[in-house]
Amino acid sequence: MTNTSSSLGLWLERSLAAIFLGGQVILHLLSGKINRRNTLDQMAVVGPASLTIALITSGFIGAVFTIQVTREFINFGATTAIGGVLALALSRELAPVLTAVVLAGRVGSAFAAEIGTMRVTEQIDALYMLKTDPIDYLVIPRVIACCLMLPLLTILSIILGMAGGTLVATTMYNIPQPIFLDSARNFLKVWDLCSAAIKAVVFGGLIAIIGCSWGLTTTGGAKGVGQSTTTAVVTALLAIFITNFFLSWIMFQGTGSSAISSI
Repeated sequence: MTNTSSSLGLWLERSLAAIFLGGQVILHLLSGKINRRNTLDQMAVVGPASLTIALITSGFIGAVFTIQVTREFINFGATTAIGGVLALALSRELAPVLTAVVLAGRVGSAFAAEIGTMRVTEQIDALYMLKTDPIDYLVIPRVIACCLMLPLLTILSIILGMAGGTLVATTMYNIPQPIFLDSARNFLKVWDLCSAAIKAVVFGGLIAIIGCSWGLTTTGGAKGVGQSTTTAVVTALLAIFITNFFLSWIMFQGTGSSAISSI
C-alpha cells in the first residue's frame, strides 16, 4: 500500500512538472527561441521515420471498420452511407487518435529514454555549464516537430484509411467505388478535416512535453530510464484519451444533420 501511494505521489509530482514545462515551452516560443537545426532533425525523426507504421495502421483500421459496418448498413438499406460514415469516423476520431497513439509509443518513448539517459549521465548538467538552456535545445525542437508532423501524418492516415475501406467495400461487398467515394464526399465537411488537424496539434504537444518532462525528471540510473520510458508512454496515452473527450465535446456538440440528409 505504501509503495502504491508513493508511486502515485511521484506520478502526480511528475505530472505537475510536465504542466510546468508546458508553460515554460509556451513562454520560450513566444520569445522566439528556436533551435532550427535541432528542430529539422526532430521533424525527420517524428515525420518520415514514423510514416510507414502510421499508414499501415490506418489502412487496416479503415478496412476493419468497413467490414464491421457494411453488413449492418446493407441490412438497413443504407449502402450509400458506408463511405461517409467511414470518412467521418476517420477524420473525427480514428485517424488523429490512433496516429497519436502510434507516435506516443514510438516517439514519446524515444524522447523519454534519450533525455532520461542524458539526465542520469549528467549531460543535462553539462548543458547548463555551457550556458545552454535544455528547454531551448532539447524540448522546444521536439514539441515543434510533433505539432507540425502529427497533423500531416493524420491527413495521410485519413487518405490511407479511406483507401483500405474502399478496397474492402469494392472487393468483398461489391459496392461500386463511385458510390462509396461520393458518400464520403457528401458526408465530409471542411470542419471535419480541420478538427482532425487541431486534435493532432494538441496531441503532438502532449506527447512531446510528457516525453521530455519524464526524461528531464529521471533518476536512478538505467532502471530509472526504463521506468521513465514506460510511464511516459502510459501517461501520454492517458492524456490523449482524456483530451480527446474534451476536444470532441467542444467541437461536435449538438445534433448533426449531414449524415441524416445524405442517406
